Amino acid sequence: MTALPVTEAALVREFSARLGLPGLVDVHTHFMPDRVLRKVWAYFDSVGPLTGVEWPIAYREEEARRIELLGEFGVCAFTAMLYPHKPDMARWLNGWAVDFARRTPGCLHTSTFFPEEGAGAYVEEALDAGARVFKAHVQVGGYDPNDPLLDPVWGLLAEAAVPVVAHCGSGPAPGKHTGPEPVARLLARHPRLRLVVAHMGMPEYADFMALADAYEGVMLDTTMAFTDFSERFAPFPVDALPRLRDLGGRVLLGSDFPNIPYGYLHQLESLERLGLGDAWLRGVCHGNGARLFGLPSPGL
Repeated sequence: MTALPVTEAALVREFSARLGLPGLVDVHTHFMPDRVLRKVWAYFDSVGPLTGVEWPIAYREEEARRIELLGEFGVCAFTAMLYPHKPDMARWLNGWAVDFARRTPGCLHTSTFFPEEGAGAYVEEALDAGARVFKAHVQVGGYDPNDPLLDPVWGLLAEAAVPVVAHCGSGPAPGKHTGPEPVARLLARHPRLRLVVAHMGMPEYADFMALADAYEGVMLDTTMAFTDFSERFAPFPVDALPRLRDLGGRVLLGSDFPNIPYGYLHQLESLERLGLGDAWLRGVCHGNGARLFGLPSPGL
């Protein structure tokens, strides 16, 4: 009798089971209104000329199927990273995100903001509605995180101890305000901010790890880092692996699902082949995120 093919979902679950994990906590997944997401996909369809690397979307599925896939992978908690690229967009996105979180088991209610009048007011509204994490996309938004219009936002988030996942590194293509310097200035003014640096700060890995060394609230997510795809144009420095191991408690699993040009399993395999040990992997793939968001971790 011919054996049935092993599915990717089965292999992802096998990875978690091998580490004794109850599931994965993925702090960097994207869900947003359909027409917005399709514009994001159109951007990635054309990103080759910008980076020299083709970027096929691996999980170009309808929303219900994408949620189902994360369940099949055994992802027990995930975010809905959504972000504006212009004024008068963030409040609308936040309204959509409230409904999405309420109807989607496992979703960590995600909100966002943009430097504009009233940003502090709608961020406060989002916090009151139960937002557990925010997304800031410095690159796509094209803004300085130190814009005075954001001063009330950062103050509110620091006071509430609600984490912000920020795309502030210069990958895949640099922006006017990307890189560690604007973030260093922000943290000097708001040292208690819980800032999760997306993509490990790619390609300025060492600089963002230095900020994590300096500020207790700075964390890094693994999104796309260490994968074969990213190693071609933004390789992680081998000599920084001991620092990465030492920062283990503040490294969080991120995948960029569904907007990745490879299978979900590859991010996990890329972390495992770093050789930093099962305890480090358990923290990155579940424990650290569970601790950050106050999630149950049975058996850990």
